[in-house]
Amino acid sequence: MDKYLKVIDKIQTFFKKYLHGKDKAINLAMLTFFSRGHLLIEDSPGLGKTTLAIAIAKSMGVNFGRIQCTNDLLPTDITGLNIFNKEKGEFEFKQGPIFNNILLVDEINRATPKTQSALLEAMGEKQVTVEGKTYKLNKPFFVIATQNSSESYGTFPLPESQLDRFVMKISLGYPSKEDELEILKGGSSRGKINDSNPVVDKSEVLETIDYINRNVKVSDKILNYLLEIVGKTRENDMILSGLSTRAALSIVNVAKSSAFFSSRDYVIPEDILNYYPYTMPHRLLFKERLSNTDKIVALKELIRSVKLPY
Repeated sequence: MDKYLKVIDKIQTFFKKYLHGKDKAINLAMLTFFSRGHLLIEDSPGLGKTTLAIAIAKSMGVNFGRIQCTNDLLPTDITGLNIFNKEKGEFEFKQGPIFNNILLVDEINRATPKTQSALLEAMGEKQVTVEGKTYKLNKPFFVIATQNSSESYGTFPLPESQLDRFVMKISLGYPSKEDELEILKGGSSRGKINDSNPVVDKSEVLETIDYINRNVKVSDKILNYLLEIVGKTRENDMILSGLSTRAALSIVNVAKSSAFFSSRDYVIPEDILNYYPYTMPHRLLFKERLSNTDKIVALKELIRSVKLPY
């Protein structure tokens, strides 16, 4: 285990060097990445969403791609398309940005539903199908999508099926006065990140992901505890659509990563409870329109009604 914990430590040290006051967001992003999931960040502009995505790619020496979503963005702008090669007399597939390891989908809710749907297969199956031919995506494959919480004009809310493919939904929030002072003194860190060298390589990252998946154990007691919570969300009078099986699987994966980050090879209830505000609310469809804070409050009461497995 120590070999793989050193990989995590190197990456976290890299982040702390360039991203001030983002420790919580960094931890959540790392948990999502090593859980083989995808991350949705909803926040105001200019708080470091893009810098976080670039830092993840740079720390690991993997490919980084960015899509700036607009209402005229086409599905093929994401997946790629077949282009006729006159010299060869045949069509050739030109890969789109989705074939990068780390993909930043900026302002995802500005893309039309048709374009948003181009991400569904990629996020769920790690592959894309273009004109009947399926292409496997590179490993690791991690989508960080952003949307601005304060804007609604010209946006298309993400459908339930899309939201369910994000393991976590988080906000970076404003930095503290002290951290913001350090940022102002040092200027933007993005240039420094671009000039930096990776601290781990892709093979180390993939080995660590595989180690967590294979070696961190989840007891039947923990699984039954999670299933009780999942069942409560499906039976609750306030909730129209509860947690899916996909959601439960992703919560288990986050719990495994959480345990590993704490140097454990087994999951405890806290590995679920510490992260439910980020893994559950965006997946629930409430009968009444509620803010994210109200959703978390409702979830807290629901979870409290489930007996802990010890």
